[in-house]
Amino acid sequence: MRTQTKTSVMKLAAVGAVAGLVSGLVKLGWENILPPRTPERDATNPPQTFLQQHGLTAAQTHATYTYSDHQIPWVSLLIHFGFSSSLGALYAVAGHYVPLFKLGYGSMWGLGVWAGAHLWAMPALKIVPAAKDQPVEEHLSEAVGHMVWNTVNQIVISDMLREKGGN
Repeated sequence: MRTQTKTSVMKLAAVGAVAGLVSGLVKLGWENILPPRTPERDATNPPQTFLQQHGLTAAQTHATYTYSDHQIPWVSLLIHFGFSSSLGALYAVAGHYVPLFKLGYGSMWGLGVWAGAHLWAMPALKIVPAAKDQPVEEHLSEAVGHMVWNTVNQIVISDMLREKGGN
């Protein structure tokens, strides 16, 4: 018989935030294999567009650092990992109290995040075109990518919360 231990909301949120960092790396890798946007649409990506809508300049939102002769967009990465970590924390807490959110090992939550963000919120905020005006390749990459992203969240959360037996 398995005994259930009480896990604090803060611990769940912290574990989810760490999971979000790991899954954020996976999502970046996914986007290298199946890029969600055309190069033209990605010249100013959604995080950069959002920040410019809120007063930052293009020079600020396109700021980079150089690593191995590659220009890395650190501002975009800050938003990417902030989103991933925050949603990982929310998922860890919500999934603890509402196990239905873990359906499909978290993949359905990921699909819901994709729909909420990419089909509703970002078009409503004029960050990306309306869902009907986005290419099918973008929908495919983002929908499946978010399912994979949150499955990784679930794997990391489950592993971090599992009590380790003495070895």
